[in-house]
Amino acid sequence: MKKLWAIQLGGPMSEYHNPVMLRECIEGLDIKPDGIYVDVTFGGGGHSKEILKHLSSSGRLIAFDQDADARVNIPKDDRLTFIDQNFRYLKNNCRLQGALPVNGILADLGVSSHQFDQPERGFSTRFDGELDMRMDQESSLTAKQVVNEYSEEDLHKIFGIYGEIKNAKSLARTLVTSRLNKPIETINDLKTAIAKLIPKGKENKYLAQVFQALRIEVNQELEALQEFLEQSVDVLATGGRLVIMSYHSLEDRLVKSFIAKGKFRGEVEKDFFGNQIKPLEAVERKAITAGDDELKTNNRARSAKLRVAVKI
Repeated sequence: MKKLWAIQLGGPMSEYHNPVMLRECIEGLDIKPDGIYVDVTFGGGGHSKEILKHLSSSGRLIAFDQDADARVNIPKDDRLTFIDQNFRYLKNNCRLQGALPVNGILADLGVSSHQFDQPERGFSTRFDGELDMRMDQESSLTAKQVVNEYSEEDLHKIFGIYGEIKNAKSLARTLVTSRLNKPIETINDLKTAIAKLIPKGKENKYLAQVFQALRIEVNQELEALQEFLEQSVDVLATGGRLVIMSYHSLEDRLVKSFIAKGKFRGEVEKDFFGNQIKPLEAVERKAITAGDDELKTNNRARSAKLRVAVKI
């Protein structure tokens, strides 16, 4: 377990990350001034700082982020407790902080602008750098290890399922063959190795799918999301709000299914009388998307889907 960082630190958000759908997220949380809220993806602190504006002196905010770089954005505020861990440990940490149940949970999934803009982190196809892609820089698995050490069968699955890449089998075979000559250690090494497989005119989309697949595997993103969603039901008070913003279809499908059915596969369970048994109710039937004004100024908002649910 990592050290828990109490809020005695401070620093500017600067250009770390421009929060997506800030107004819609705050409205979705329906904040009670004296309530307890959780921001499980603190990042640049934009959403957290807005939540704090709506809390009274007796309100509380618990913020999670596994990325060490996020610490510089922590404001000096006695109402805020920062947890230096992945949100898959939501329930235990809220219990340790005496913060159960909570009135609302916010999750802004995906990679922050800051992480994309750091070449050494290896998240972006725009730069050359080592194949890293770890959101938690203390974790052991890197994208370089995945590319160089995973079997052809495992790579095929990762690219097919996580990247939804049509030629995933050929991609896996090409990487396994290429690494026999020399290790694939950098972003440019990876691009060079797979250059012949990239469809003409769709270079950016294809590389984004490849990087998405590797990033999801390195950070166990879908497993962590499922664990977090399951725990959120136990952490929320009755009437509490769950507000989740996702950026690709794999995440959104999990969120949508869990809100609709209380599970990730199969049909919703029913009681003896035919009533549905599920812990959450969607506040809006369809996902909320960013407005035209925000799309003009924040490119990251283009793929964002926001879903809001209330615990029943």
